[in-house]
Amino acid sequence: MAFQIFYSLTILLIIFGISQSRAILDSHYYEKTCPQAENIIYQVVRNATTYDPKVPARILRMFFHDCFVRGCDASVLLDSTATNKAEKDGPPNTSLAAFYVIDDAKTKLEKACPRTVSCADTLAIAARDVVVLSGGPNWTVLKGRKDGRISRANETLTLPAPSFNTSQLIQSFSQRGLTTKDLVTLSGGHTLGFSHCSSFEPRLRNFSKIHDFDPNMNPQFAQDLKTKCPKPNRDGSAGHFLDSTQSVFDNDYYKRIVGGKGVFLSDQSMLLDYRTKWIVEAFARDQSSFFSEFATSMMKLGNVGVNENGEVRVNCRVVNN
Repeated sequence: MAFQIFYSLTILLIIFGISQSRAILDSHYYEKTCPQAENIIYQVVRNATTYDPKVPARILRMFFHDCFVRGCDASVLLDSTATNKAEKDGPPNTSLAAFYVIDDAKTKLEKACPRTVSCADTLAIAARDVVVLSGGPNWTVLKGRKDGRISRANETLTLPAPSFNTSQLIQSFSQRGLTTKDLVTLSGGHTLGFSHCSSFEPRLRNFSKIHDFDPNMNPQFAQDLKTKCPKPNRDGSAGHFLDSTQSVFDNDYYKRIVGGKGVFLSDQSMLLDYRTKWIVEAFARDQSSFFSEFATSMMKLGNVGVNENGEVRVNCRVVNN
C-alpha cells in the first residue's frame, strides 16, 4: 500500500510538472543555425508516407504519446536499456511504430547541422507534416524544445485509455493544461487511426447485464465489428479503422460518432456528455472549423511540458554520453 501511495504521488507530481510548463518557443529558432531543417524533415516524411500510408497515423500518435507523459521532450523515442524499461515499451506504447522515420530525419539533420536540431522538435515538425500531407490543416511549429534524458515505461500508465469516459478524458487533458475543447479537437486525430480489436472488444460482447453490446453503438456497426473480431480471435492484426476515410485527414471521424459509429468507448462517450456533445456536432457539420481548431490545439499540445534545459541528442534512441 505504501508503495502504491508513493507511486501515485510520483505520477501526480510528474503530471503537475508537465501541466505547469510554459516554455517560450520560437518559430524562427533554427533560422540561422539550420534554416533547411524543416525542409529536410518534410522530405523524409513525404518519402516515408509514399511507401507506407500508415506513417501519418503512427507519427501523429507518437507525438501525442510523447507530449502526454513527460511533455514534448522526445522521451518516447528512447530505447530501453539493461537497467531501464523505456516509454516505448510501456503497455500503451508497444503498438507505436514508424520510429525509423524520425531516425532517418535525424540522421540527415545531423549531416546538415550537427548537434543543432533536437529530436523533440523533429517529432513536432513531423507531426505537423503528416497532417498536411494527409489533406489536413497547416500551422507554424514553434521550436526550441530540448530532449529529455529520462524515459520510464510505468509512466505511460498516465495516458488516457480507449475505455475512458468523458469525465476521465477531461481530467486527463486538464492535467496537461488542455481544455475540454482541446480534448474533442485533438481526438480528431483519430481520423487517421486504426485500432486492434483488444481496444474496443469489451463494447461488443457481454457489455452489461442488460445489453450484449454497447447500446450507444449503431447495431449494424456493432455486428460488423463482431465479424472482424471473432471469439476466439487468432489474428493479432485484426481491428478496424477509426473512420471510413482513414488515409485522409477530414471530419469523417465526428460524423461517425454522431451516427453511433465511434470505435472507442472514449470516442462515443463525447456525444453523450453535454460538455463535449456540441463540439462533436459542430465539427461534424463544419470541417473548416475543425481544421482551424485542430491547428490551434496542436500548437498548445506542442508546448506541454517543454524541456528547455535538456540536450540535443545525436541519436534519438539514446541519451548523449
